[in-house]
Formats: sequence, C-alpha cells, structure tokens
Amino acid sequence: MPEKPVDAVDPVDPAGTAGPAEPNVRTLDARSLRGLAHPLRIRLLGALRHDGPATASQLADRLGESSGATSYHLRQLAAHGFVEDVPEHGKGRERWWRAVHEGTSFDGALLRDADPATSGAAEVFLQTVAATHAQEVATWVAGAHSRLARWQQGSGLSDFTLRLAPAQSEELIRGLHDLINSYRDLPEAEDTQTVRVHTHVLPRFASE
Repeated sequence: MPEKPVDAVDPVDPAGTAGPAEPNVRTLDARSLRGLAHPLRIRLLGALRHDGPATASQLADRLGESSGATSYHLRQLAAHGFVEDVPEHGKGRERWWRAVHEGTSFDGALLRDADPATSGAAEVFLQTVAATHAQEVATWVAGAHSRLARWQQGSGLSDFTLRLAPAQSEELIRGLHDLINSYRDLPEAEDTQTVRVHTHVLPRFASE
C-alpha cells in the first residue's frame, strides 16, 4: 500500500490523497530513498522542515551531533535534492540550509524491492520514522505535569480498534488526512503553537 509521511518524521497516509492545503511533497524512488535512509539525515531533514533554515553548526547543537557529521549529511541530502542553500541567510563562509519540500511520499512497495539495498533502505526509513514518533510521545508524556492548563484538553493519546477491509482502511486514512490538512491554513490565534499530529493505521493479524 502506498504511504506518505507528511515529513520525514511525520504520519503516513495513502499516496494520491486529494484534500485541502495538500503540502508540497517529494515522492521517493529507489535512488532518492537510499540517499535519505540514514537516521541522522532523516532527523536533519525533519528539523529543517519543522523549524526552518539553519546552519550545520546550529543543527549539530540542536541534535547533539558534531558539526562535521551534520555538514557531511546535509551535503548528501542536497545531492539528492532534499535540501538547498539559502544564500540570503549566509554571512561570510557560513552556509545556511533549508528543506526543499514539506513532506515525503513513500510507497510501501519499496519494502519489497528486489534490490536488497532498496528494501533495506525502506526498512531503515520506516524504523526511523517510528522511533521519532515514539520519542516525541515520550517527551510529551514526560512534560505533561508542566503543560499549560489550556493545552490539557488540546492534547492527548488515543487508540481505537476497528474491523475493516483494506479499502475501508485506506478510506479512513484519506479522511483523517483530509481533515488534518483542512487545519493547515487557519489564521493564527494569540496562543497558537506548533502541534504534531501522528496517525497510525496498522492491521493486526491473528499471529500478532
């Protein structure tokens, strides 16, 4: 089934979704997937998408990595068209980077590619996305005691169990993401914050 993370560390959703305010999305093929499928590259791309342009040094501080590592992996991301220079931000030799796209479209068929390098890269990609989701949830739970009161009802963890056929599950995912996309361009209120939305629609088979 085709899947589309809104960004490298975001939820998945069927490719071809038609909905309001659809983000600018990069569709992965085997080559670009292999260029992206490194945990640090995925984190770097996510940071640029979420927080805007930055230098390799700034990203190194933010992610707890060396500037040499972030610089190298940013150049690799640029070679595959995921990030680009921001000349208007640069001062002297300082090099700024920004994400080229808002999201990444991933086709689940890449997991079954005949080339082990491609199928392995697809597994790394999904495992890194899943690990990032888990980390974000853990961070949210750890800070729950200090959260502003007005956000107590504006955040939460939920899970549901349904009995669906594959086509019905795809319809559900499309509907969820259409609803989420409808909130993209709302005017900002005084207390607007960045909100992360995870959607996981995962079949459970009898052996699980």
